Amino acid sequence: MESIGVQRQVGKAESRAKRPNAKSWLLRHGEGTAAGASGVLIVIAWALQHFSSILSICLYLLAFIVGGFVKAKEGVETLLKERDLDVNLLMIVATIGAACIGYWAEGAVLIFIFATSGALETYATARSSRDISKLMDLKPETGILYRNGQETVVPIEELRIGDIIIVKPGERIPADGMVTEGTSSVNQASITGESMPVDKGIGDEVFAGTLNGQGALFVEVTQSMESTLFSKIIKLVQEAQHEMPKSQLFVERFERIYAKVIILVTLIMMVVPHYLFHWNWSDTLYRAMVFLVVASPCALVASIMPAMLSAISNSARKGLLLKGGAHLENLSRVKVIAFDKTGTLTQGKLFVTDIVPLQSYTETEILQAVASLESLSTHPIAKAIVEKAIDQQIHVEHPTDFQSLTGWGIQATYRGETWRIGKPRLMEESVINAEVTQRVHELEAQGKTVVMVQNSHGIAGIFALQDRIRDQTKRAIQQLHELGIKVAMLTGDQKETAKAIAQETGIDLVFSELLPDEKLHIVKKLKEEYGTIAMVGDGVNDAPALATATVGIAMGVAGSDAALETADLVLMNDDLERIKDAILIGRRMKSIVQQNMIFAITVIISLILSNFIKGIPLPLGVVGHEGSTILVILNGLRLLR
Repeated sequence: MESIGVQRQVGKAESRAKRPNAKSWLLRHGEGTAAGASGVLIVIAWALQHFSSILSICLYLLAFIVGGFVKAKEGVETLLKERDLDVNLLMIVATIGAACIGYWAEGAVLIFIFATSGALETYATARSSRDISKLMDLKPETGILYRNGQETVVPIEELRIGDIIIVKPGERIPADGMVTEGTSSVNQASITGESMPVDKGIGDEVFAGTLNGQGALFVEVTQSMESTLFSKIIKLVQEAQHEMPKSQLFVERFERIYAKVIILVTLIMMVVPHYLFHWNWSDTLYRAMVFLVVASPCALVASIMPAMLSAISNSARKGLLLKGGAHLENLSRVKVIAFDKTGTLTQGKLFVTDIVPLQSYTETEILQAVASLESLSTHPIAKAIVEKAIDQQIHVEHPTDFQSLTGWGIQATYRGETWRIGKPRLMEESVINAEVTQRVHELEAQGKTVVMVQNSHGIAGIFALQDRIRDQTKRAIQQLHELGIKVAMLTGDQKETAKAIAQETGIDLVFSELLPDEKLHIVKKLKEEYGTIAMVGDGVNDAPALATATVGIAMGVAGSDAALETADLVLMNDDLERIKDAILIGRRMKSIVQQNMIFAITVIISLILSNFIKGIPLPLGVVGHEGSTILVILNGLRLLR
């Protein structure tokens, strides 16, 4: 019964979360609804103008108010708060001007198309925000805490590290944690972009906000709420929604100056041509209004943001989380991508690759001895050797007199005999013969880390370990080469190891034996030589280099907090092949923005010249100007695909 009560409480919480919010509905659909209502009023007014001109004018006026209220408000706010002019105010002035000279229908159509283009731009913004920040809507409000055999529904803020929570079939996981009991498949698409559910069992990691499948899971909480991957994503989303590319910032500055120039030229056109070209007052005012309409930079202003927001939205669906459109713009120009090695190009975990037993030991015997000696060490090499022994079901004992020789290896007593395990330089030179030296050189030439084992009789064995290259590393590097991008590797490993990995993966530039500050120096050097570069990393020591690169790219799952904080782009599934997608989206965005700007400028210049030379009807000016605005917005929305 208690379990049923728990489910009901969870159901109520989810029901409240899904309840539609009137304010959010208005923000999402308000402009489109107003534009549609304006269009309906215009059609009715046009149909009635032969029967009642006063009623028709009243309906046109109502269409002005319904369709133009939002943009008029924005324009007035810009004027009052920032003491500046923008394109919204230009359109409202043009509409009022058209009405003043008796062109009610044309003014109303202008408002309708302007409102429609505004609604399309709002749609692009909302779609982008929805595709990225829908993650926020997936944030669970409560979790089922399991303590002393009792289930209790608690707000997720009350969950603490070490708590055990129950995640039932079909529920969202409320916290980052480790599975302690149960098996299930978990849909991680909202976090990592993976299209297929991932099987989870005891010892596997799960993330807050992901959807549990058919099995029940007992999960031990491993992260506080503010430290979960989900919380980090939300923070990145908030940054992404406020970051704009340089081109957009330039267009916005240009818009303010251009709007003032247009107003000034319109005022001159309302007077000067009457005296200079002997136009009558009606013709002079008409052409001035046409000029005000066709010269407004609506299409130019709308050339960038819809495309940028659509590109960010598209990226989010591919598991690419950007902190802003500026970084997509930079990615389109990248010439070199520098990769950290450990944990980025490789799995970040050592594996035993070679065991060379000496002194008549068998491979099993030397592995048992070394694993037993290393069993008290926390070093990655020690863990790899112990794991190898456990995998082969070899019994591991504990040594005595254990000493850690920091930076070199260990010394301990095993079965009454003193052993040393570590770097070749830790061993006594007198016990290393030519055969051992040659074998060590052969292994190091293959890019492996070599550990020697010494007992009272001399060298008892040689172990070689290697960090395995990620499955997708070679493919990712090949894809970057196909895009004309060079690949560099930055690592603290010795030259032989770095060269071996570079040859295996096809890396162009290798920088080895680097300290964190030296990585930073290399990134600066590459930036000076190639201009625009990206850096991919996952660790705390990569953060300075990520910050210095034109575009910093962090691994979302394996990445440290410092790397995620510093990066401009996060690979949510740690999939290196997604870098190619990000670059292609950036290049498509750049291409579409260029198309839009060239098209918008061409239309504006053509309409202005036509109006000066021959004069064009106001309806044609409205359709030409606002039609071009709608076209550039629709062109930008293609990036949603």
